[in-house]
Amino acid sequence: MATKTIRVDYLARVEGEGALDLEISDGRVTSAQLRIFEPPRFFEAFLRGRGYAEIPDIVARICGICPIAYQMGAVHAIESAFGVRVDGQLRALRRLIYCGEWIESHALHIVMLHAPDFLGFPDGIEMARDHGEAVRDGLALKKAGNDLMRVIGGREIHPVNVKAGGFHRAPTRAELRPITESLKRAHDLAVALVEWVATFPFPDFERDYEFVALRHPDEYPFNEGRLVSNRDIDIDIADYETEFEERHVAHSTALHSLLKRRGAYLVGPLARYALNFDRLSADIQGLAREAGLATICRNPFQSIIVRAIEVVHACEEALRLIASYEPPDIAAVPIEPRAGVGYGCTEAPRGICWHRYDFAADGAIERARIVPPTSQNQPSIEADLADVAATVLDQADEVIRDRCEQSIRNYDPCISCSTHFLKLSVRRT
Repeated sequence: MATKTIRVDYLARVEGEGALDLEISDGRVTSAQLRIFEPPRFFEAFLRGRGYAEIPDIVARICGICPIAYQMGAVHAIESAFGVRVDGQLRALRRLIYCGEWIESHALHIVMLHAPDFLGFPDGIEMARDHGEAVRDGLALKKAGNDLMRVIGGREIHPVNVKAGGFHRAPTRAELRPITESLKRAHDLAVALVEWVATFPFPDFERDYEFVALRHPDEYPFNEGRLVSNRDIDIDIADYETEFEERHVAHSTALHSLLKRRGAYLVGPLARYALNFDRLSADIQGLAREAGLATICRNPFQSIIVRAIEVVHACEEALRLIASYEPPDIAAVPIEPRAGVGYGCTEAPRGICWHRYDFAADGAIERARIVPPTSQNQPSIEADLADVAATVLDQADEVIRDRCEQSIRNYDPCISCSTHFLKLSVRRT
């Protein structure tokens, strides 16, 4: 009849600050909580009253790892509110800069944050003693992604070149040409990365997730598409609030996002892959099968392979876009503000990032709502923790603790991204 509590006070190798509380009673996991205590950041609140042109630079500061996700969601929402459509080479440039973000973010997570779990090392630095070449190659991959973001975005951290309607300045072919050689090398490194991580020892564990991701008629999704699931969801992004809701929980400064009808769902690489496998090239599909993946992967520990597959795709897509690039006649489509509501949803490395903005007639923001992927995944993370812990309850507390931390890192949670809600109650007498 033993009852015990296992705590991880500070999670390592995740972005942001969080902890884990696990309650075990009578041989069962009775509670598993990813406790997010990082202070709320109030981005939605201090966007109010700002002009629409300020949004991309402000929301980029939500995350230093995936700023493009926030910028792209914002500009799409602005353009939907003001009746503007961006296509041609400007649209291609948006996909290209997103490729850079996927490459640098996935490479950092796979090699420095996640791989040590499978190989028995406390961190990437210790792992480098025995796997120095893999670490060097991973950092070279990250650099290739950063270089792409810098050339198009002006700098790799919090890029400054993105604006509603397009860009402040479009790059020349000469500026993109040097990136081609580094991306060819990055592609080879990414293929080798898939082959390496496919050899890791994976726990025999699966869950029946409801996957949610964007689905585009022709492309593996970055910026556009309908929101779909592997069950019955197939909606326009403007209808997000009809199916999803956010709830406050006492142990988290991040809101939990849930399906109104069913509860927890999963966004991110496993969801994108399951719902868009047919949008990958035949070569990448073959590489995935050689790595031991079926067309759907339900083992969250194997998400490291799927992320590596997405790096290969991002390298291929970036090379294709650069090869066909012609500088556009104008760097941005003109914007005329008007009163309205705009919606944007893009695929951040960790999953869908949804935006809604209500604008006044002069383009000032009256209301803002941003739903980042980590807050959407938090209920699924906690469900995983309960099931994962149940498989190792007969082992030492240290083993349970390590396996649960690894389970959290399967999601590459960006905790700082998720902690920006504002719940305000006013009582006047």
